[in-house]
Amino acid sequence: MRILIVAAGSRGDVAPYTGLGAELRRAGYDVALATTEPFATLVRDAGLEFRSLAAGTRVPGGVTGQRDMVRTAATFVTELGDGFADAVAVGSDVLLLSASTAPLGWHLTEATGTPSLGVYLQPTAPTGDFPPVVTASRSLGRPANRATGRIALRMADRVYTQAVAKLRQRLGLPPASPSEMRRRQEQANWPILHGFSPALVPRPPDWRTGLDVVGNWWPHLAAGARLPAGLEDFLGAGPRPVLIGFGSMASGEGERLSGIAVRALRRAGLRGILQSGSAGLAAEGDDVLTIGDVPHALLFPRLAAVVHHAGAGTSAAALRAGVPAVTVPVTADQPFWAGRLASLGAATGPIPFRSLTTERLADALAQVTKGQAHGRAAAAAAKSMATENGAGQVVEAIQQLTGGPV
Repeated sequence: MRILIVAAGSRGDVAPYTGLGAELRRAGYDVALATTEPFATLVRDAGLEFRSLAAGTRVPGGVTGQRDMVRTAATFVTELGDGFADAVAVGSDVLLLSASTAPLGWHLTEATGTPSLGVYLQPTAPTGDFPPVVTASRSLGRPANRATGRIALRMADRVYTQAVAKLRQRLGLPPASPSEMRRRQEQANWPILHGFSPALVPRPPDWRTGLDVVGNWWPHLAAGARLPAGLEDFLGAGPRPVLIGFGSMASGEGERLSGIAVRALRRAGLRGILQSGSAGLAAEGDDVLTIGDVPHALLFPRLAAVVHHAGAGTSAAALRAGVPAVTVPVTADQPFWAGRLASLGAATGPIPFRSLTTERLADALAQVTKGQAHGRAAAAAAKSMATENGAGQVVEAIQQLTGGPV
C-alpha cells in the first residue's frame, strides 16, 4: 500500500514526518514524503521517496512580524498550490496531510477519491481550553477562546483563496472556497491525528469526534548515529552545559544574540553550547562551543538546560529528554508552546524575543539550573511521553481507514 505524506514549511514543520514515514515503512507500507526542495536530503536519509513541492525558500516561520508573516504565508501557499497536483498526482492509496497542506490536499481527495488523514503538529481546531495557537498567547475565557479560534481559521482560509481557486480549476472541480471545504471536512468528522504529547497538551474535551492527540512523531535518527567528536570532547570536559539556539528564527541577529548568550552563561557560571541556526550564533572560548545541526535525541539528555525559541519540535525534544528549558518565543505558535512548558513547570516564564537581555537570560538560567523544580517537572513529563506511541496510532488509523493491515 502506497502512502504519501505531504508537508511544507520550515525544517521543524517537516522533520517529524521523516520519523513517521520511517515507522510506516517498518510497518510494511511504501512511503513517499512530498515537501519542498531544501529537505530532499532529510527525506531520502530516512529511506523515503522524495517528491518535490514547488515553493519559495522563505517560509512563514522565518519572519517575526505578524503582518510580514501573513504576507509571506500567502505567497508561499500560492507557490505551493501551483505544483501541488503534480507532486501528488503519482498514484497513492492514502494521503497524510499536514496542517499547512490539508487545505490544498482536500481538493485532491475530492478529485481522485483517495482517502486521507490529517497529521497535524499543532492544535488548530477551536476550543475553550486555549486561544488560537498562532494569533494569541493568553486565554480570553472559554467562549472567547472558541470564538477567536473560529476567526483564526477564517483568517487562515483567506491565505489559501488564490491557490485553491487555481487548483480546483486545474482539477476540473466546480468552484468552492477554502472555508466551504473546511466546513465539509468538519461535518464529515474528517480524522486528524495530532503529533504532540497529551502530557503537554491534553485533548480538549470540547473537540469534535475525529480529533485525537496521539503523541509525538520524532525526526528520523539513523542507526548508529553519533555526535561529532569535538562535541563529545566538550561534553566530557566539565559539568553539563546549556544549549542555546533559535532554530530557523532570528536571521541576521547572530551577533547580538551571541553576545547576550555568552555574557548570560558566564554570569550564571555555566558552560554553554551555541547552535548556529539561521541566526548564525557563534562564539569561542574554553567554556563555549559553537555547533551546527545535531540530533536533539542524542544531545539533549546530556544537557543541564536548553534555551530555545519554543518551536513545537524543540519544545517536545527538551521535554522528552527530561531537561528544563528557558524559552524565548519569536513568532507564530512559539508563545503557545512556551506557555505550555511553563504551565507544566518544565520551563521558566517565557522571555519575549524582543525583551531578551543578558540579565533576564542569566536570571532564568540560574533559576532552572540551581533549583530542582523545573528539572523534576521535565522528568515527570518525559516519563509519561516514554509510554506514548504516536506513529503506532497512525498505523492503526490507516488500517481503520483502509479496512485492514498492509
